[in-house]
Formats: sequence, structure tokens, C-alpha cells
Amino acid sequence: MVDLDIAALANVLQEAAYAEILPRFRNLGDGDIRMKTEAIDLVTEADEAAERMIRDRVAELLPDALFVGEESVAADPALLGKIGDADLAVVVDPIDGTFNFAAGLPLFGVMMSVVSEGETVAGIIYDPIGNDWAIAEKGSGAWLCRTDGSQERMAMRPSQPLSQMIGIANTGFFEIEKRRKLLVNLAEVRLFTSYRCAAHEYRLLAQGHMDFAMYNKLMPWDHLAGTLIAQEAGAYAARFDGSPYLPHHTAGGLLIANDEESWRELMAKVFTI
Repeated sequence: MVDLDIAALANVLQEAAYAEILPRFRNLGDGDIRMKTEAIDLVTEADEAAERMIRDRVAELLPDALFVGEESVAADPALLGKIGDADLAVVVDPIDGTFNFAAGLPLFGVMMSVVSEGETVAGIIYDPIGNDWAIAEKGSGAWLCRTDGSQERMAMRPSQPLSQMIGIANTGFFEIEKRRKLLVNLAEVRLFTSYRCAAHEYRLLAQGHMDFAMYNKLMPWDHLAGTLIAQEAGAYAARFDGSPYLPHHTAGGLLIANDEESWRELMAKVFTI
């Protein structure tokens, strides 16, 4: 495994948030928000400035790493295809939950994952509002780390009956007929929602507050860090066909659950559409 200074990488996310993100929160000008692909897919000046700062700092810490940021890929889509083959890659979402951020809702995060030879080996999710990190290195567990130096091990909650499960179901990227079927099937669980912020959804999952999270669109900056953190907290994760979720995947869906038995029940009774 690559030798990482995970604390230094975590601090980079905090520095970018303090310098470029928080000063712009609820303080964006008329030209600071732009639409990318649709009205719910936004980019702000804060996203771009934070990514530039993170990229520069990562270049100092890991000069040989391929840097793949959400906004970098928007400018150069070919970057996306290089993650799986890179000896070392750092994948960053400078603001996950940009829609919330732009609306003034304090539900957004900064995410980073480290990929070594096609495998996710580290994940960091920083919450600028709470000023703490969810951090995992492969094989070392998942940890909630606070600025006072305290750490708390993260763990999935015990499995629940299907009728009592609560979780995340992001239904927006299914075609309409599949979405209708999925929404009917979701009546089998106790509660489902979407916070439009994978950073906080994965944190809630890995802290034992939810039973599952389901996503259809798989951009690496949205899911690599969170999936590793959830797995290190004890979750079972796989694509809809049961295959492992890998850094180069951008399709095939993803379901993370308390354990394999819960995963199979959810797939059989809810998410097979």
C-alpha cells in the first residue's frame, strides 16, 4: 500500500474550506453560480477555487499522483478514464452538495479518495460546518476525527427487518418507468430520503444512523471515499449485479447495506426493477 500522510491530506480539505468555501457560503454574487448540465447540476466560484487550491497542495504532498477533480474532469473529460490505470490517483469533490451550498443550506462537504493501482486505499470526507472528518484507510477501520484530536470509531448499526430499514435512495437518475417501479417498491422500507449530498449521506450511514444507501449514477468523486468509509465501518457494498464497485466504474448502480444478507434482501425486494 502506498505510504500516505492521511492527516496532511485531511488538513488540505480543511484549509481549502476555510480559504475558499466558507467565505463564499451565503455570500455568492450574481455571476458566481452557473448551470452545468441541468438546473440541479451547478458549479460555483467556490467549487473551482477550492479545487485549484486542493490540486496545488496535493501536488506538493504527492507529486507523482494523477489529480482528478470534478471540475477538472468538466474541463478535460479524458481524465476520468485514467483513474483505473494510474499507479496513484487522488480524486476530489471540492464541494459535494453544490446545489445545497448555492441555496444557502449548510449540508455540503469536501471529499477526497486515494486510488492505488485501481483500488481505493483511503477516503476522507470533511464537513466544513461541523469542522470534522470521516477518514478511512483500507484495513484500518473508519474514524470520525475532530479538531481537538479525539477520534471515534465508526460502525454500521445492526441489521434491521426490511420494514424497519431507513436509508438513502437517489432515484433521480433512473428513466421514468423504472423510477415509478422503484418508488412503489420503496414502500417496503420504513423511510427513505435523499439529502442531495453524498458526503453527509455516507457519514450518516457509517455512523450507524441508516441501513442502506442506493445510487445509480457513479461518478468517482461522489462515491469512492464514502464507499470505503462505509466498508471499513462494516458495510457490504456492491453494484446492482453483485460485482465489486471499483474506481473506474461510472455505471451499474451501487447499493451499500448493513451486511450481505440485508444487501440481498434489499436487492430482491426493493431495487430489482
